[in-house]
Amino acid sequence: MKLTSRDCSLVFDHGGIEVKKKGKLLYFNRRPMFVTVKTVFAVSEFYDQAYSKITTEGNQILAEGILTVPSGSSFSFADRYETAAEGFKVSRSVKVLKAGDDLGFSTKVSFVMAESDDTRDYNCFAPGVWYKQNEFAPDYLMGKDLDCEYYWRMETGMALPLFAMQNISSGETASLSRWAADVTMQSTDILRSENHTDPRCTIGALGMSKPECRTLNYMYYGYAVRKEFETQVDGLSIDYVYPACDGQMPRRNMVFTGLDYQQKSKTFQRINHPVEEGFEQHYSIAIQFQHYASFQLMMKDTWRKTYNRMRDKLFEVDNEQHFHNCMKLLTRYTRKYGDSYGLPFACQLPDMDISCVSFQFGFVGQQPGIGYQLLRYGDKENIPESYEKGVNIIDFWTRTAMTESGLPQMCYNPNIQGFEPYPHYIRMLADGIEAILDAYLYMRNKGDERPSWLAFCRRTADWLISIQNDDGSFCRAYNTDGSIRMNSKSNTPSVIRFLVQFYLVTGDERYKNAAISAGEWSFVHNYLNLEYRGGTCDNTDIQDKEAGIYAIFGFLALYDLTGGEKWLEGAVGAADYTETWTYAWTFPVRTPWPKHPFNQYSISGQSIITIGGGADVYMAACSYTYYRLYIITGDEHYLDFAEFIHKNTRQSNDVDGSVGYIMPGLGHESGNFTSQTLQSHYHWLPWCTYVEVDPSSRLYDTFGCYEIEAAQRLSPQERAERNRIYAVFE
Repeated sequence: MKLTSRDCSLVFDHGGIEVKKKGKLLYFNRRPMFVTVKTVFAVSEFYDQAYSKITTEGNQILAEGILTVPSGSSFSFADRYETAAEGFKVSRSVKVLKAGDDLGFSTKVSFVMAESDDTRDYNCFAPGVWYKQNEFAPDYLMGKDLDCEYYWRMETGMALPLFAMQNISSGETASLSRWAADVTMQSTDILRSENHTDPRCTIGALGMSKPECRTLNYMYYGYAVRKEFETQVDGLSIDYVYPACDGQMPRRNMVFTGLDYQQKSKTFQRINHPVEEGFEQHYSIAIQFQHYASFQLMMKDTWRKTYNRMRDKLFEVDNEQHFHNCMKLLTRYTRKYGDSYGLPFACQLPDMDISCVSFQFGFVGQQPGIGYQLLRYGDKENIPESYEKGVNIIDFWTRTAMTESGLPQMCYNPNIQGFEPYPHYIRMLADGIEAILDAYLYMRNKGDERPSWLAFCRRTADWLISIQNDDGSFCRAYNTDGSIRMNSKSNTPSVIRFLVQFYLVTGDERYKNAAISAGEWSFVHNYLNLEYRGGTCDNTDIQDKEAGIYAIFGFLALYDLTGGEKWLEGAVGAADYTETWTYAWTFPVRTPWPKHPFNQYSISGQSIITIGGGADVYMAACSYTYYRLYIITGDEHYLDFAEFIHKNTRQSNDVDGSVGYIMPGLGHESGNFTSQTLQSHYHWLPWCTYVEVDPSSRLYDTFGCYEIEAAQRLSPQERAERNRIYAVFE
């Protein structure tokens, strides 16, 4: 008895399942009915068993059986398998027939890897959580230590509920994903603990495991309680666990710092369903088995297949009105502070209570970027206040920030009338210097030459050339005198676009050559090796989203300049990686505040910041770029994703005033909602608004509209012609 999809077959035999491809065994599960019970001792023991009955019902196979554990608890399984979505779908129902002396339970759908049971023989992919072997993840994250037994992560921590394992040698890949975005709100009157029971939890966990036949529960100080029991384990498996857990994570901080416990400490947080007679589980997952020649191809295809099935509906928003609301907000909160101009560093919501005043050149402050947007907006809309404030911001930075080395200062504090000792991050430098060049070009095109602005850009460009490494790279951060402060090179793509555009302004080949040299380094390390890390200036040098964003910007700038297919390949590769950090699905989230957009809108469109971390709205910065990629490549997926992030990112904003913030357009900075309860600083930073107005202004300047669907009404020929954005330099 079997089901076949493409060239793989699910073969049901002797109560178990084998996955065969052209007769070769790739995956199997001899005992598919699996239950973990939380015993009366509050430790977890697992048991499995083969199906006792397998029948065919039309195009489906129904596999059933009853599993009874030593305590007397009994569970009936009914698993319905069918072909679906270039793979298979299994819909599971589990019912507690008898409640023994147990406190909770969970179940698992899994497949054992037949090719190898060594975790190091596989590259893994979980969106925003695991890439390859997580070599660029922090030490405390799942997958960094490949000598664990359980690598399970709650699916609400993933941009899509998806986990894939690719055998490095063969390219054969198994992937599991939740079938539908049908998570409901878990119990709100139960506090999550190490091993608690929640009957209302409908979240699952994804990952892999290779357990020993022993219990594994950690005491509060890290001691592992291990007791042997008789259950056979066949090897390394890919798993979907229900309800959820976070399996065997290194403990980040010992709460009890005075405790003299010196063994390696971990945590293992489980959620159980109650062992109550009549209690039922129901869940469905997608299963796919395919072959890919590279990790990048596997990541792209498994992401897109899941995205196509689970992508949330488009948020309804008037992007033109939202743009104007955001510009009014930036105008209102830009002011003169002594001899300087800028916006507060942070304001508490909902009423913009200013908590800190400090100006950052880029990153979370985006002061020159906002200056450019204000002067552009004020000029186009005939709003003198916006225009003057924008010009004054650019004037302030070009007048005060340059140093003797040629490296601009990064953070100005008007309280001390001087600059803070913040590292000179190459990414932050790129943000600010690009905006000043944009401002210079805008004014020049008006006939208002600003030589001091151009000179500021030239000093910076010359400094970049002077410190560029022989291999074409740049270091992550520098000291004010130009010496190296952080020697990681992964942020090299950040300055490529500026160097390209400054070459176009000046015609000086040195800047073009520097950009290409940086691109060559980035192509090998960022694109081919997936070394996208350290893009956020307030985090350590770990895998993240923003390093991917700036790689897209850099590679696409080189393609716009040269037309070289290599650079388009790099841009597409970086784009395929970067979008996997975006919450394309949704689930219910509650907030602690009566005035918050998530009380009425969805979390879809938010994106994970650093690997395994919280989420923010930064993907909003990329809608224009993904739309441009669509025009260049003709790939309809980029059009869909561009529309998605151009609309759904707005869900963290009070887009129409109905949330109750002091001004429409306001949005929160970031938060973590993996637990379905938002954890956030509940504040606004300037970048939150900047990354929404910047792509909208670029879309308008290039295509004459604020909505992507409006740009789509242009003819393909006109879109392609307008997409030659560097033609304005010719």
